[in-house]
Amino acid sequence: MWEYTEQVMEHFRNPRNIGYIEDPDGVGEVGSLACGDALRLMFKLDDQGRIADVKFQTFGCGSAIASSSALTEIIKGMTVEEAEKVTNQDIAEYLGGLPQQKMHCSVMGREALEAAIANYRGEESPGERRLEGEVTCICFGVTEHAIERAIRENGCRTVEDITSFTKAGGGCGGCVPAIEKILARPLAEEPAPAPPPAPRKLTNIEKIQLIQRTIDSEIRPHLQRDGGDLQLVDVEGDRVIVSLLGACQGCPVSKFTLKDMVEARLRDHVSPDLVVVEESDYESVSG
Repeated sequence: MWEYTEQVMEHFRNPRNIGYIEDPDGVGEVGSLACGDALRLMFKLDDQGRIADVKFQTFGCGSAIASSSALTEIIKGMTVEEAEKVTNQDIAEYLGGLPQQKMHCSVMGREALEAAIANYRGEESPGERRLEGEVTCICFGVTEHAIERAIRENGCRTVEDITSFTKAGGGCGGCVPAIEKILARPLAEEPAPAPPPAPRKLTNIEKIQLIQRTIDSEIRPHLQRDGGDLQLVDVEGDRVIVSLLGACQGCPVSKFTLKDMVEARLRDHVSPDLVVVEESDYESVSG
């Protein structure tokens, strides 16, 4: 019997963002009912190019449902460029981990996201670009490319690892010798990506605008779900002064919310030097 984390069970019992979006900007479909797992992912962008709504429909086990639910929560509020950097390991980590034998569910989520982004851009999905002759596992339609990617990105070293991340080899077993050959050969080195250009320092106005945008898209929606809210009061250098509203006012865990959620997200999206201070605390110190 597999052991699941509390996060996995929560997203399985109460999955987020199940449903259908009318006229989505991007749609991705992966898997098949014949293989036992299938996932359709849809997203809609807002005027600022961020994922304002995302929904999924899935057929599969509890891990597939939980992985799909977690993925939608991760990418909501992101730009397409930010979302395409999400990996299957990010999904698993968000859930506090998945059993090794269920890691293919997180891979399916990543592949559905890649397909939806390709659809948004008017491109063929990675699955559509694969040639028919590349299929290694006929039972589950897994290609040589997918197996190589599992080796490269997830450190797979055995046939059992490959099965866990791709399902290849988990059917009739006829592809096991081919998988072993792929595992035994050295993978071609992928060209190293060009180093990113040094980021331009934000002006004060740009920094304030980015802080406000991050609060509106990444922070307030999460607080509002529990009856709370937050307002930007001022920005002084790297100090961000905010006011807690609604259920967040006087909440015994508000200090943790400011540090672990508000400050952490602002540091991720704006600057690692930012420090978040509640208005009441700031007034008592400055006064």
